[in-house]
Amino acid sequence: MTYMPPHKWPYTVLLLVLCFPAASVLLAQAAPDAAYQAQRQKASELFQQGKRLEALPLLEKLVKTNPKDDEMLVALAACLVDHAATLTDQEAAGKERLRARDLLDRAWNLGNTSTLAMNLSELLKQMPASGAIKFSDNPQVDQVMRAGEAAFSRRDFEEAIRNYSQAFQLEPTNYTAALFIGNTYDKQNQFAKGAEWYERAIQLDPNIETAYRYYADMLAKERDMAKARIMLIHAAVAEPYNRIVWRELHAWATLTHNQIQEVYIGVPAEQKPEQTQVGGSLSQEASAVWQAYRQTKAKWQQGDEFKKHFPAEEEHRHSLPEESESLTAAAKVLESNKKVAELVATDQSLALLQKLYRAGLIDPYVLFSLGDTGISHDYAAYRAKHRDKLEDYMDKFVVPNLSNQHSAR
Repeated sequence: MTYMPPHKWPYTVLLLVLCFPAASVLLAQAAPDAAYQAQRQKASELFQQGKRLEALPLLEKLVKTNPKDDEMLVALAACLVDHAATLTDQEAAGKERLRARDLLDRAWNLGNTSTLAMNLSELLKQMPASGAIKFSDNPQVDQVMRAGEAAFSRRDFEEAIRNYSQAFQLEPTNYTAALFIGNTYDKQNQFAKGAEWYERAIQLDPNIETAYRYYADMLAKERDMAKARIMLIHAAVAEPYNRIVWRELHAWATLTHNQIQEVYIGVPAEQKPEQTQVGGSLSQEASAVWQAYRQTKAKWQQGDEFKKHFPAEEEHRHSLPEESESLTAAAKVLESNKKVAELVATDQSLALLQKLYRAGLIDPYVLFSLGDTGISHDYAAYRAKHRDKLEDYMDKFVVPNLSNQHSAR
């Protein structure tokens, strides 16, 4: 996976804040000191305007005065990563980013669970121990990318594009250069050029979620929520186990007055014979469905089924074929039952199982909803062959369709 430099992360999260009001941080808080509150308001305004280097000294004073103001801690952390990009001393820049990470930990301990704080903290924790970043193994490309980042932090967007474009010319496979060119045009509301470069980044590596998510943020600014939905579905398919993607999906749903669906089949605990008798004929019929599921699972866990599928792996793990074959076995028993209509009418899990089976989307369900450390191991290989099915599943079962709606209500 291509490494995303910390400096860019906060800007992406800020787009989310600006596009999706429900995710906004920097809310006004009551403060006993009028001077403090006035300074806080000014810092908040600068931050929301994207003038982070100007907000930085104000935030430093505010945090020193009130180290328990968790929202100012988050804002200061975001400003520090912008400031780090302007430093030529990479050791000093690394220390700035590490300090930002520590500030976010303090904000978390004070109860700040804002989208900005969670996303930024999660991404900063992926940094090397030194806090250093690297854009390319080519020193010349790395140098001009750093120059571009410094210019972007100073809001000198033309200079930023010149440097990012030079990096891309030197290294046409550099995903980050293409992404940042698009992001800089986006920042200037040059949406057509932004879209062109986001699409270039996607073509370079469709299995990184970032360009899709940046693109969705830009589309949200244009109020094109239907296309933003498509981009976020692509982002989830690219990296389904990335929590940032799901936070943004939920933010999109909030803005469009919808809700991301939690798709889950509740497999009941095995019942004793006397328990199914108490439940009547329908309980017995349902029990037969789940018995088929358990019998198939047993073959995988106790027999040599796993070895047949994964001969190179020494130990059994929870896998996509194990879970998919077990659910498919259950679905076949359900479909063959004469009382199938009654069963699905009275049992939501059986109804969902039937829908997934008939749609041919049990595999995507397993990968998305049951993706533990074992199953997630199978995701990349499946995506390489069945990306269309993964997108179909997200479209039909997870993300509400806006039909012909192209703007938020």
